[in-house]
Amino acid sequence: MLLHGGLKVYGGCFLVFSDYMKSAIRMSCLSKIPNIYLFSHDSIAVGEDGPTHQPIEQLVMLRSIPNNSVIRPCDARETYGAWKLALLSKDVPTCLILSRQGLPLNKNSQYDISRGAYIISKKENAVGTILATGSEVSLAISAQELLESEGIYVDVVSMPCVEYFEKQDKQYKDSVLRFGKAKTIAVEMLSTLGWYKYADTVMGIDTFGTSAPNKDAIKKFDFTKEHLASVVKEVINK
Repeated sequence: MLLHGGLKVYGGCFLVFSDYMKSAIRMSCLSKIPNIYLFSHDSIAVGEDGPTHQPIEQLVMLRSIPNNSVIRPCDARETYGAWKLALLSKDVPTCLILSRQGLPLNKNSQYDISRGAYIISKKENAVGTILATGSEVSLAISAQELLESEGIYVDVVSMPCVEYFEKQDKQYKDSVLRFGKAKTIAVEMLSTLGWYKYADTVMGIDTFGTSAPNKDAIKKFDFTKEHLASVVKEVINK
């Protein structure tokens, strides 16, 4: 339908089942057609469906495909921006990575995410950066607030699209990740592969998930503001 012209088409399923679509996604990237893939249930927050339905390695797989834009928005504003970019794309497919659980509307989130990443919460006296995507952005902001109550200030960066960020010039990249790899903590409830390019410390999941209510699963893997804050303090104090 898309090759014939006249229509924008999309397909969708759970993120974990993108495995079955790999060859089709790869061919759309190779053919330079702007197909849209909507992938939901993007982390262990899937809950009771368990490890078979909880993605771990799928996101890094999608990011590894040449000529593919993978966008994991943190809230409704970024999702609007992601959908707009997908519709405007002429020769690059777009994978939209969406959560199962409801997410808060973050105070300073942006509609324009065309540069791939931006400082969503900046502190003048910051000494480090928490880099996050999707649902983990609100977690990062909660940890930032907890740290601030203890007199420790950090930036929070939302990076909905690695591919868009990589197209930016060095000056912009350095302005977003302004404390370098040593003082940056990357947070994503999926495989840590790929994040060490931006951060020496990565909080992710390199095992299969677990069958439990989503809040219990998240707690089991320690994706709490308290744990993230403790990781940040350890990095900052090195």
